[in-house]
Amino acid sequence: MKKIFQIGAGLVGKAMALDLAKNHKVFLADNNKNLLDDIKSINSDINIFKLDVRDKKAVSNFIKEADIVLLAVPGFLGFEALETIINCKKNVVDISFSPENTLELNNLAQKNNVSAVVDAGVAPGIPNFLLGFWNTKMKIESFDYIVGGLPKNPKPPFFYKAPFSPIDVIEEYTRPARMMIDGEVIVRPALSDLEIINVKDVGKLEGFNTDGLRSLLETMPHIKNMKEKTLRFPGHTKLMQNMSDKGLFNKDNINKTSEELFKNWKLGKNEPEFTVLDINIFGDKKIHYHLYDEFCTKTKTSSMARTTGYTATATVNMLLNNMFNDIGVFPPEKVGSNAVCTDFLLDYLDIRDIKISQKNL
Repeated sequence: MKKIFQIGAGLVGKAMALDLAKNHKVFLADNNKNLLDDIKSINSDINIFKLDVRDKKAVSNFIKEADIVLLAVPGFLGFEALETIINCKKNVVDISFSPENTLELNNLAQKNNVSAVVDAGVAPGIPNFLLGFWNTKMKIESFDYIVGGLPKNPKPPFFYKAPFSPIDVIEEYTRPARMMIDGEVIVRPALSDLEIINVKDVGKLEGFNTDGLRSLLETMPHIKNMKEKTLRFPGHTKLMQNMSDKGLFNKDNINKTSEELFKNWKLGKNEPEFTVLDINIFGDKKIHYHLYDEFCTKTKTSSMARTTGYTATATVNMLLNNMFNDIGVFPPEKVGSNAVCTDFLLDYLDIRDIKISQKNL
C-alpha cells in the first residue's frame, strides 16, 4: 500500500481522495477544514491536515513521507506548489492547470530525478492521452476537441453552474486562446468565434475559443491544424463577454467578481450535471471520440469530478506501477504515447462507468 499525499480537497479533490483510498494510504491536505472533515466523515481511513499551499516549508514537511504527490489546487497557486514538490524530489501528478508553462520546470525535475505529469484531467487530459497514442500510429493532419461541464437544468441568467473553482472558470473567459492554423500558432481572444453546435446526448450548445491546447502547441507542432472550444448553453457567452467588456474580469475586480459569481454558480448538493467531450483526430484515419457522463447518483459524485479526478488518479497509478517512469515534466500526450498507459486509462475510466466511444468517420 503506497502513501499518496494529496493537496486540494475541493469538488474534484474529494472524488480523487476517495478513489485512491480504496487501494492506498491517503494523506489529504487543504486550507479548508470543513472540506477535510466532510471527506473524513465518508472515509475515516483518510488522514487529513490543514495546510496553506503557499507555505513552502509546510508543504515540504507535509509531503516528506510521500511515495507520490497529487496536486489539485486553483490554477493561480499551482506553479509554485509544483515547483516546491519537485524540489522535494517527489513524483507528482498535477491537475491545477496553472497559467504558467509548467514544462519550464523540466530541467528542475530532471535535476531532482522526478517524474511529473501535468494537466492530467478531463480536458486538457483525456484528449492529450488519445492524441499522443495516435501520434505514434499515423501522421496526423488535424486535431480538435470541444468540452463542457454543465448543469442538467440550466437557469437564467447564466444557464451555468461551476463544477470547479469559479476563478479558474473565469480564466477561460480571459486567457487568450492559442491555436494552430496551417502550421502557425494563432492567438485569438477568449470567447471568440462563437458558434452553435449540435452535440450528441445534449442538443444545441454554443462553443467559443479557449486556451485548452496548452502543451500541444509545443509538443505537437508537426500537426498543422489544432483547436479547442469550450461549450456552454446558448446565451451564456454573450453575458460573459459583456462582463469582460465592463472590466469585471480585470485584475482589480476579479476577486469580487469571482465571489459574486460563486454565489450564482455553486452547484447545489447532489445537483444533476453532466460533462460532454468530443474529439476529432484526422490523418490516415478519421477518428472520433465521444464522452458523455452525468452526476453519479450512487456515489453522489459530480461528472466533472469523476472525469477529471479519475483521469488524475489513473495517472497516479500509472506512475506507482512504473507504467511510466521517465524523468522530467510531461504533459499527458507524452504519457499517452505509451499504449500501455492509454489502454490503462480507458480501462480505469470504464470500470468507473465513464464511457468513451470511438468510431471511424
